[in-house]
Amino acid sequence: MGAVTKIERGLVVYVQLLHVFKFACIYPRVQESIGGWRTKWVSPDALVVARLGSTNNASQPALSGLLLYNHLIEYFAAHLKGLRDASDNLQDEALLRYYTKEWDRYTTGASFINRLFSYLNRHWVQRERDEGRKGVYTVYTLALVQWKQHFFLYIQNKNQRLANTVLRLIENQRSEKTIDAGLVKNVVDSFVSLGVDDLDPDKASFDVYEEHFEIPLINAVEKYYRHESEALLAEKSIREYLKKVEEWLKEEEDRVERYMNNITRKALLGMFAVLIREHVDEIWKDFQDLLDSENYEDLRWMYALLARIHEDLEPLRKKFEEHVKKAGLAAVARLTQGDEEDSCPTHSEMEPKAYVDALLEVHAKSQEIVNRSFKGEAGFAASLDRACKDFVNKNTATGTSSTKSPELLAKHTDALLRKNNKVGDDKDLEDALNKVMTLFKYIEDKDVFQTFYTIRLSKRLIHGVSASDEAEASMIAKLKEACGFEYTKTLQRMFMDMSLSKDLTNSFREKMAQTHDESELDVEFSVMVLGTNFWPLTAPRDEFVLPKDILPTYERFTRYFGHRHQGRKLIWLWNYSKNELRTSYLKEKYILTCSSYQMAVLVQYNDQDTLSLDELLEATGIDKESLVQVLGVLVKARILINKEQDQYDLNPSYKSKKIRVNINLPTKTEVKAESANVLKTVVEDRKYVIQATIVRVMKARKQLRNQQLIQEVTAQISQRFTPRVPDIKKAIDTLLQKGYIERVEGQPDLFNYVA
Repeated sequence: MGAVTKIERGLVVYVQLLHVFKFACIYPRVQESIGGWRTKWVSPDALVVARLGSTNNASQPALSGLLLYNHLIEYFAAHLKGLRDASDNLQDEALLRYYTKEWDRYTTGASFINRLFSYLNRHWVQRERDEGRKGVYTVYTLALVQWKQHFFLYIQNKNQRLANTVLRLIENQRSEKTIDAGLVKNVVDSFVSLGVDDLDPDKASFDVYEEHFEIPLINAVEKYYRHESEALLAEKSIREYLKKVEEWLKEEEDRVERYMNNITRKALLGMFAVLIREHVDEIWKDFQDLLDSENYEDLRWMYALLARIHEDLEPLRKKFEEHVKKAGLAAVARLTQGDEEDSCPTHSEMEPKAYVDALLEVHAKSQEIVNRSFKGEAGFAASLDRACKDFVNKNTATGTSSTKSPELLAKHTDALLRKNNKVGDDKDLEDALNKVMTLFKYIEDKDVFQTFYTIRLSKRLIHGVSASDEAEASMIAKLKEACGFEYTKTLQRMFMDMSLSKDLTNSFREKMAQTHDESELDVEFSVMVLGTNFWPLTAPRDEFVLPKDILPTYERFTRYFGHRHQGRKLIWLWNYSKNELRTSYLKEKYILTCSSYQMAVLVQYNDQDTLSLDELLEATGIDKESLVQVLGVLVKARILINKEQDQYDLNPSYKSKKIRVNINLPTKTEVKAESANVLKTVVEDRKYVIQATIVRVMKARKQLRNQQLIQEVTAQISQRFTPRVPDIKKAIDTLLQKGYIERVEGQPDLFNYVA
C-alpha cells in the first residue's frame, strides 16, 4: 500500500506540472519581461521556473528542465527501493513471479508517464543530447535505466539470483521436467529491454542480455552436453553421436524460439561446433565410409549438421574430390584392364562410346551426391569439377598423352551425329550431345577436340552421313556458347561451302543438259568445291590415274569451273571421293559404294578377270602401300580373290545378302595418318596462337616484364589449351626476331611493343 500511495501522490504533483505545460502550449507567443529580460517565446520550462519563483537568469529554462528530470530520477529510485526491500526474502520461482509482476506494472506506468512528459522528451532531452550530454534519456528509457540500477542489479549481485533461477528452470526442462515457459520468457525479455546504448538510446543493445543471461547459459549448456557427449561416445559410434548432437541442437533451437532472443542461436551453434571439433578426425573417417558405401541419406544429414555448426568444410570437400577422382580412374582402369577371362582393348584401341559412358557414369553419380546430399553447395560443386578435370584428362586410357581424351570424345560425338547412330529420337540425341558437353568443359586441350571434330565433320558432310542438319547446328551452337565464335567459325564456313557446292552442281548439270546430248551424260556427277583454309583435308601425294569412264565428266567440269571462276585453282581430292558402281557380270545386280581408289581398281576388271599387283600399280597410279590396303579390303569383301601372291582375280561367284554393299571403309593407314596429322596440325596451330596472343597482350599493355607476359598469355590461352612455358618463351624469341617486340636496353626481362 505504501508504494501505491507514493505513486498516487507523485501523480498529483505531476498533474499540476501538466497544467503548466498546457499553458505554455496554448500561449506560445506570450511576451513578458522579467527584471529587464524580454523574450518572444516563453518555454514551458521557463514558466515552471517562474511559477516556482525563479529569477530572470537566461539559463533558467535549461535549469528547470534539469530540475524536473532530477525529480523523476528521485521518484523512480524511491519507488524501486520499496520493490527491492520486498524481494529480499524471495527465492526461486517466487522471486521470478514477483519480478515479472512488478516489471509489468512498472513498464506500464513508465509508458503513461513517458506520454505525460512528451514535451520534455521532445525539447529538453533532445536538446541535451544534441549538445553531446550523455546519461540523458527519454522518460521511458530513464525508467528502464533506473530499474536496472536500483532493482535488477541489486538482485543479480546477490549470487546472480535472477539468472541462476532462470537457468535452473531451463535445465529442468532439458531433463524433461515441466516448467512455466511463459515466466522464463517474461524474465528473459526484460533482460533484452534493459540494454541501453549510451551513444544511441534508440538503438537495440544486448549488453545486459549477453552479460547476465547468454554467457552463463552457454557455459551451463556446454558443461551439460560435454558430460552427455562423454557418456554417449563411450557406448555409441561417431555416427550415432552426430545424430544425437543434431537432436540436441534442435531441442536448444526450440528453446531459443520459445523464450530466448534469436541472437543466442549463433552462440549455441558455436558451442556445438566445439563438441564437433573435438572429434573431427573420427568424423572425417566416417564421412569417407559413407562415401565408399554410397550412403547418400546419411551423407545428407551429416552435411546438413556440419554446414550449420562447423565453419570449415574444406576437409570434407577435399575428401569428396579425392573420392570422385579415384572413382573416375577406377572406372577407366576397368575398361583398360578388364577381367582375366576377357581380353579388353588397350588404350590405343579404346572404344570411344565405352570410354565416354564410363566417365559420364562417374560424373552423374557424383553430381547426384552433390545435389542430394550436399544441396548443390558451391564448394562441393567446385570439388567435383576439379576431380573430373583430373581423371578426364589423365587416366590409364590416356597414358601420358594429353590429347587422347579429346580425341575419344570427338570420335564419340562423330558417332552420335551419323545417320547410323543407335540413339532413339531427336530428344535422345540432344540429351546425348548435352552429355558430351558435360565432359567437354573438363577437357584441357580443347583445340585437340576442335581439330578432331573438324576432321570428322568434314567426312560426315562429304559423304552425306550426318544424322540431320539440326543436330549438327545444335552441336555447333553448344560449342560456340562454351568457347566463343572464334572456336566455331570454321565449322560454320564448312556448312556454307556445302550449300554453295550444291548450287554449283545444279548449275553445272543445267549447263551440261543444254550443251550435250543425254547419251553423253551417262555418269551421274556431283561436286563439292571446298575452301582450302577451312577444310582439314590433305591432297593425295600419288599420281592418281583417272579411269577413262569418268574422265570426260572431269574435263567438262574443270572447263566449266575455270570459265565461271577465273583465277581459281582446283585441287582434286580423290582420296575423299565416293563412288557407286553397278555390277553387270553377276546374275544379281549389286550396287557397290566405294572410294575412288577402289573404283579405279575395280573398273580395271572390265577388260580382264585377272590382274597382278604391278599391273594395278601402273593402271591406277596409286602408291604401293595404299594399293595393298585397298586390295586387302576388296579381298576381305570377297569381290576379289587372292590365291597367288600379288595376283588378284575377280570373283565370278560373289554373293551378298544386301543389294547395296558399302565397301568404302577406312584403311589402317588412313586411321593412323589422321591421328598423326591432327597432332602435327595442333602443334603448328599452337605456335601461331601463342604468338598472336603475345602480340595482342603487348599491344594493349605496351610494356611488360617477362614473368607478367607469360602469366597473361597463359591466362588468355588456357580456355583452349594449357600452354607450356618453354613454348611461350620460344614464341617470344620468334617475335623478337620478327621485330614485333623488343627488349628494353639494360633490362633484358622487360619488353616493349613495337608499333
